[in-house]
Amino acid sequence: MKRPEGFEPPPEPAPEPPADGHGRPSLADRLARRRRGAETSASAPGASDDVDTGPVSVVTGPPRASRSARIGRPAAAGPAAARPEVARPADARPADGRPEAVRPAEPPRIGPADTTAAAARERAAEARRAARRASRQRRRVEKSEVRRFTRRSRHRRATWTAVGAVVVVLVASVTVAVFSPLLSLQEIRVEGTSRVDASAVTAAVDDQLGTPLALVDFDRITGELEQFPLIASYVTETAPPHTLVIRVTERQPIATVATADGVDLVDPAGIVVQRLDGRQDGVPQVDVGGAPLDGTAFRSAAEVLLALPLTLRSTVDTVTASTADDVTLALTSGEQVVWGSAEHSEKKAQVLAGLVADQAKRDPAASVEYDVSAPDNGIIRTR
Repeated sequence: MKRPEGFEPPPEPAPEPPADGHGRPSLADRLARRRRGAETSASAPGASDDVDTGPVSVVTGPPRASRSARIGRPAAAGPAAARPEVARPADARPADGRPEAVRPAEPPRIGPADTTAAAARERAAEARRAARRASRQRRRVEKSEVRRFTRRSRHRRATWTAVGAVVVVLVASVTVAVFSPLLSLQEIRVEGTSRVDASAVTAAVDDQLGTPLALVDFDRITGELEQFPLIASYVTETAPPHTLVIRVTERQPIATVATADGVDLVDPAGIVVQRLDGRQDGVPQVDVGGAPLDGTAFRSAAEVLLALPLTLRSTVDTVTASTADDVTLALTSGEQVVWGSAEHSEKKAQVLAGLVADQAKRDPAASVEYDVSAPDNGIIRTR
């Protein structure tokens, strides 16, 4: 069959170009398709003469709110130049259905700087303040780092400083106490004396005046106080800054002993406390038959008197002892007490107190003798 003239078979469709990795045609294919579309439009009857078939530039960038681009060249002079342009909506697309090229975003514009003198001074002041803040921050950080890295050395230095200060204080204190006249002895006070002359004691040790309290010679004071027989013991106490206190314990008399010159008041050690013209009331008399007062007979008699209670001792008139085992007491009421030796004197004193109380209930007017030489078996004998 013969094909009519003037009828051209339709062109065969071009093969689809390969797509890119995202399923879209490549840029070269899109440009080729755009050229073909432009040529087709130009060859069509009534096509406009102001279509530009030159190269098309595509700018990629972020999409803008208004997507519009003009593709082509300036319209030629003539009637086509006076043709009014038809406004297209923002989302209009070309004939081939592809989006138009997007213009790049306008870069930010920086206005001209303020070059006045006041603005320059303000900027300089702000720069100086920022520099000072940075300097303070840097110094703060440096100080914290220095403290962190020097902590051990600072602790060691503080320890040695404290030890040195303590040593200096001790040395200064010892120096002041030993060698300084600020703590010298200027007053001696004697306490606890009744029979001993306190002024005599003070005069015996006044050669220590002016000596620092730490250098007072107490051995010399002991030697001086030994010259006073009525002093049984003493205690010294320093009362800074200038006083020395001497507390004296005097010998306490326990009995009297008859002598050729009168009566001697003696203590338990046989030391004569005072010489009297006659007997003293309330103090028993000891008769040891001329034996020395530092012998065993007087020592046993004194031990018996010390073992008696104070109420019972006041009723003793005389104590007789020729040896240490035959102590005999004579009471002011006329009764006799056979004591024996000084052993178990405390128990014998309790037994004697019981016997005296029992006899006072039975027959207080009777003359009796108490025997406590055996403390487990007290005896009352009628004389």
